[in-house]
Amino acid sequence: MASSAPTDTSTATALRRQKQLLGHLQGEAKTLQPVSPKTHITRIAVYGAGIMGSGIAQVAAAAGYTVVLWDMKQSDLDQGIQGIRRSLDRLEKKEKKKALSGSNSSSADATMDRITTTTDKLGAARSADLVIEAIVEDLSTKQSLFAALDTVAPAHCIFATNTSSLLVRDVSAHVSASRRQRTVALHFFNPVPLMRLVEIACPAADSSDGQKQEEGAGLVTLLRAWVYDIGKVPVVCKDTPGFIVNRLLVPFNSEARMLVERGDASLEDVDTAMKLGAGHPMGPFELMDLTGIDVGHHIARAWYESEGSGLMGDPRFKPSPIVERMLADGHLGRKTGRGYYNYDQKK
Repeated sequence: MASSAPTDTSTATALRRQKQLLGHLQGEAKTLQPVSPKTHITRIAVYGAGIMGSGIAQVAAAAGYTVVLWDMKQSDLDQGIQGIRRSLDRLEKKEKKKALSGSNSSSADATMDRITTTTDKLGAARSADLVIEAIVEDLSTKQSLFAALDTVAPAHCIFATNTSSLLVRDVSAHVSASRRQRTVALHFFNPVPLMRLVEIACPAADSSDGQKQEEGAGLVTLLRAWVYDIGKVPVVCKDTPGFIVNRLLVPFNSEARMLVERGDASLEDVDTAMKLGAGHPMGPFELMDLTGIDVGHHIARAWYESEGSGLMGDPRFKPSPIVERMLADGHLGRKTGRGYYNYDQKK
């Protein structure tokens, strides 16, 4: 199903537009109550050294935070650290030390010095002020991790999930009541060093209990300040499936896929139509290739099969046999060289 890779500069255009938007949002950061996140958060434990976890570790360390990066295997940690080093070198070279990621003026070496790695799952959380999990998108795995960390993390430690599809209240189901009050979603976007947005969802902030609601609102204020401090832009959403971006994007992409699978239009024409007719910086198939076909597929499947999502059985999210065959063949998008488009042809 793969077509020749698009040759336009849609990705660069999208990043330029993000940079322009950030300029308009700088004023909002100044209107926040004077909250210094580093008085509350200095040590961050990131769980998962894959693309998302290593990216989160990178931007946090570049902003001056001490980061412990955990994964089960030392080889995965080594690969994650190598990826961070390459990313920092590219940014430093391209921007001449003016990092596009908003990582302040820290040099690559200084950033790397703030990151340590470990395979000691419990040890990483013992002195953490903020735990961010970026492990596999599986509810029971995330629940087990948080339950274990809850027994050793300091009482003040905030637990954050980088989930793109699960509910925070489900991820935190097996932690103590006090920890559940301090469990949130901090949803970053791939690639983390370049993408400006972070979605925040805090169930406690929507509690019917006045005291819990007040504490949750304070936690959101702190985390918004922290997100700005690492050079990102926060948006706040209730604890709802997909939060804002994926709740809109996954149905959009699904409709585009079904349009092509029915034979109503070619994927190239769908992408062209949305770029020239709707002003999108890239078409849905280009975007799915960029973000990872597997990512969107797993989100849609989770919603389709989960009673708690409120979307169970929705035909828009029914797993596509064509997509499942692409996944089985390892055609996940840009990261594997082939997805809806064939990027190997550009080499």
